[in-house]
Amino acid sequence: MTRGGRGKQTPDPERRCAVTGETGPKTGLVRFVVGPENEIVPDIVGRLPGRGIWVSADRAALDRAEGKGIFARAARQKVVVPDGLSDRVETALARRVMELVSLARKAGLAVAGYEKVKSWIDSGRAEVLLQAHDGSERGRSKLRAPHGSGSLVSVLDASELGFAFGRENVIHAALAGGGLTTRVVEEAARLSGLRAKIGGDVPAGKGNTTI
Repeated sequence: MTRGGRGKQTPDPERRCAVTGETGPKTGLVRFVVGPENEIVPDIVGRLPGRGIWVSADRAALDRAEGKGIFARAARQKVVVPDGLSDRVETALARRVMELVSLARKAGLAVAGYEKVKSWIDSGRAEVLLQAHDGSERGRSKLRAPHGSGSLVSVLDASELGFAFGRENVIHAALAGGGLTTRVVEEAARLSGLRAKIGGDVPAGKGNTTI
């Protein structure tokens, strides 16, 4: 985003991925902790107590961690890795994005519906365009992201985007600038790594640019 973001940003702390060994910003990784009964628990918000184990927000990396004993080595103890861990992380990240969009809506920083979104884009108020990835290509092409493809997020489906707005389905939505929008962009970038098969974009510089 080029305008309306956080006024003064500090460098994002970096962590090392337990799978790839590569170091990167925390916003591009998922934190795990060892929970009750030694079960590996995703810590999406990053607030659970305990030593964190970091894995890239990427389905292939998570699948490797689930099946190669990587969590046990990183935790230095025997652990229980729940079945379908990657799917659990994807679900949790999707829920996180929906919750943040909902907060932005309640704060008056988000609108839904073609006409309202177009008005925000035309007036310069929109910083990010949200579009359901399962919306028709023809319908989606009628709106242009406010700052090019780098300000388009299309990682949620129509029902998920609708949930954020208290509706059954939403295809088009827009976010004004601000800290909540920055967080939506960051979490959408993480979610994109779990939904690599879905076509769409998240803002450049916030994770995967093509979902």
